[in-house]
Amino acid sequence: MTTERTEVRRPVPAAALDRWRALLAAHPLTVDLVFYLGCTVYAIALALTNQFYGFRIWGSCAAFGYGFATAHTGWLIATRRQGGLLRSRWVGIAGIGVLSMLLPLTVLVVRRLTGTDWLNTPFSWSAQPEVWVIERSASLLLDNGTPYVDVEALTRAPEVNDYTPYGPVMAVFGLPRALFGGSPVADALTDARLVFALTACVCAWLTIRLSRTPRVPVRAAQFAMACPLTALTWAVAGPDLAIVGLMLVAAALAARDRPAASGIILALVISAKLIVAPAAVVLAVLVFARLGGRALARFLTTTAVACAVLNIPVFLVNPRAFVEHVIRFPAGLGQVTSPAASPLPGYLIASTGPAGKVAAFVLLAGAAAAILVWLLRRPPVAGSDALWRIAVGLGAFTLLTPATRFGYLVYPCVLLGAMLCFRRAEAGGARPTSS
Repeated sequence: MTTERTEVRRPVPAAALDRWRALLAAHPLTVDLVFYLGCTVYAIALALTNQFYGFRIWGSCAAFGYGFATAHTGWLIATRRQGGLLRSRWVGIAGIGVLSMLLPLTVLVVRRLTGTDWLNTPFSWSAQPEVWVIERSASLLLDNGTPYVDVEALTRAPEVNDYTPYGPVMAVFGLPRALFGGSPVADALTDARLVFALTACVCAWLTIRLSRTPRVPVRAAQFAMACPLTALTWAVAGPDLAIVGLMLVAAALAARDRPAASGIILALVISAKLIVAPAAVVLAVLVFARLGGRALARFLTTTAVACAVLNIPVFLVNPRAFVEHVIRFPAGLGQVTSPAASPLPGYLIASTGPAGKVAAFVLLAGAAAAILVWLLRRPPVAGSDALWRIAVGLGAFTLLTPATRFGYLVYPCVLLGAMLCFRRAEAGGARPTSS
């Protein structure tokens, strides 16, 4: 009697994905070289063509950082020798950190002291409008108990810079300038971008500690830090980096089975920027999959109570202004139209006319439904699983929303980098798999 061996074949897409991963893993330096070369071209193009002064300064500095990383990687490929500090792939990352992040941020913080940012001249702005708006919101919060301008009480027609399209917590990042600014040195040291950067760094450190990542992969650093979206945001704006950093801390706490602490941090995130609220759904499913219904109830209750404590007092001061700034303006229903109009698929489809707008919202709803089904059919039970689903969700939202910004793609980039860190940590222990 003969025994036939049955060969189990993986689906074609999965097999192709495995081959692609193997190819990338076999040639890491080649991938590095292509990545850094693309970043260099992007930085040069931005320096030569962008209308914003800050973007051009960033591109001029960043081109040297990415160029250095490209040259270093090319040297590693050419020499093919092993060992030595200078032969580490982290040398290129360090060059980007210094030349593409710290240098342009320093130049722009100092240049901002000339006071040209509030003028209607983007070619002179040393910081993007969100920086000034958040600093102003802190002053308004201290003076009036609300960070929002009552646009209906203005003696002139409202304009876009009157709006603060963030939750009340975002004003906290502007408090150092509101409390201690006033002199050139104090204004430079209390620039909101420095507060954003410090928050992002502290959150990255906490996330690594909570996830118990033994060593950060170079590829993770490229996604989360060296990517031009991150480096550019670091230098010219920064709030999104602080928000995604807090989101990572909330995810790490949920993955470490600390639902109440995760809920508090998540409430801070939602109360600063409402568009990241979908992450709460993913973390709620993660908590339920790991710990069950009681932990989920604790997570949801903590999140809801913390959100109420953070938002209701400000809402009661001026409900009309709160709704106008936090809900109506980002949704495109305010007295002034949001300028968010990056040429991404959702915007391009919606710009074709009324039918295009309907199609864009149908696509967005379809993507949300598909992600929800994926989330419920394969609930995440590990931190990396949750981050992957949040990255896909926020990426789809950014690409398909009719009014959005290209810079929001920094969220999936950072989340993907963090996911690689979580996976390395989980590989060292008993990593659960999605049910």
